[in-house]
Amino acid sequence: MAKRLKRLGLATLMIAGLLFTLAGTWRDPWLWAYVSVCSAAAAYALLSIDEDLAKERFRPPNAGADRLAVRFLRLVALSHLVVGALDTGRWHLTPPVPAAVRIVALVGMATGLVMFYRAMRENRFFSAVVRIQDDRGHRVVDSGPYRVVRHPGYAGLILVPPFSGMALGSWVAVAIGLIMSALVVRRVLFEDSFLRHNLDGYAAYAQRVPHRLVPGVW
Repeated sequence: MAKRLKRLGLATLMIAGLLFTLAGTWRDPWLWAYVSVCSAAAAYALLSIDEDLAKERFRPPNAGADRLAVRFLRLVALSHLVVGALDTGRWHLTPPVPAAVRIVALVGMATGLVMFYRAMRENRFFSAVVRIQDDRGHRVVDSGPYRVVRHPGYAGLILVPPFSGMALGSWVAVAIGLIMSALVVRRVLFEDSFLRHNLDGYAAYAQRVPHRLVPGVW
């Protein structure tokens, strides 16, 4: 637990340091609210998952089947934060995001993060990479939110980037966030196909739960 608290504190300090330094101010209450939402959501996950899953999330044994796309997605995610902080604090390239929109965006971002981390808590095979975890007894998980859609974590994650951009106060970051969401949708298609072909029981599960992200739609 101490290691997780240390990791949570370090991650919070890194995000806060990056945002406030790039924005050029420590006094922006919106950035404080943004960091608080990210930290609270991460605490919800880190302090509740077991050690085996934590190891898989942070130190998977290999890069997985989608390694290049994952690296690109992480690069876009970093640029989202960098551009968002610079734009809201220094550049002001686009009109300001209204306060009411930023409040809604913070709620939407928190909702997406909770959906993502709720799926992580339910699925002990919720890896950061696409792989069959034979070393961990990989099997289909069909409980909790997985009874509704096949990829509930990604359903939440897709919501986060555009809301994040609005919460940061940058329409440019919103545009980058939409690109991130599109990359997550691509990841859903790749991972779903990979699991159908490589994980025992997944094809049957896909018949029982026919929708990937949105119940009754897709």
